[in-house]
Amino acid sequence: MTRVVLNVGCGPRLPDKLSPVFRFGGWHELRLDIDPNVEPDIVASLTDMRAVPDASVDAVWSSHNLEHLFTHEVPIALREFRRVLKADGFLLVTLPDLQAVAKVVAEGGADTVLMRTRVNGAEGPPITALDVLYGHGWWIERGRTYMAHKTGFTRDSLGKRLAEAGFGTIA
Repeated sequence: MTRVVLNVGCGPRLPDKLSPVFRFGGWHELRLDIDPNVEPDIVASLTDMRAVPDASVDAVWSSHNLEHLFTHEVPIALREFRRVLKADGFLLVTLPDLQAVAKVVAEGGADTVLMRTRVNGAEGPPITALDVLYGHGWWIERGRTYMAHKTGFTRDSLGKRLAEAGFGTIA
C-alpha cells in the first residue's frame, strides 16, 4: 500500500531532501511550495493549503519552514497540517534550535559556518549561525525574500505550539 507524505516547503527537487523516514517503505512524495520555480506539485503557502483535501495524507514533512512564518501564522500552518493529515497520520518537523544557535553566537561565533548548502547538486554557499537566526542571506540576496526567518523555536516552545494545535504524542 502506498502512503502519501506531503512535503511542505519542499524547495528544489533533490534526492536527499526528503527525510530518510520517507525514502523507503512505499511512500509517495507530494510536493508543496510557495515558489513555482522549484516545480512543486502544488503551489501554495503553509498557511493556505486548501488545494490539499482534508484527511488526505499519511504524513506531513516540514523541514525548515515554520521559521519563515510570522509568529501569528504558525498556529494557522499547524492547523493546516492537522487538517490534511489522516486520523492516524503524523507530522515530522525539523527546524533550527534557537538555544543551540544562541550558544554559538554567545561564544563569539556569529559568522561560524555551521554547514554547507547544496545548489543544483553541487556544494553551495555556507550557512552561518547568523543565517540560521535570520535566514540564509545567500538566497535572500538573490530575491527569495520569503527565505528570511520571522520567528524561531526552542525544543520546548515548538512542543508547546504543537500541543496547542492539538497534536497528541510529541517527541
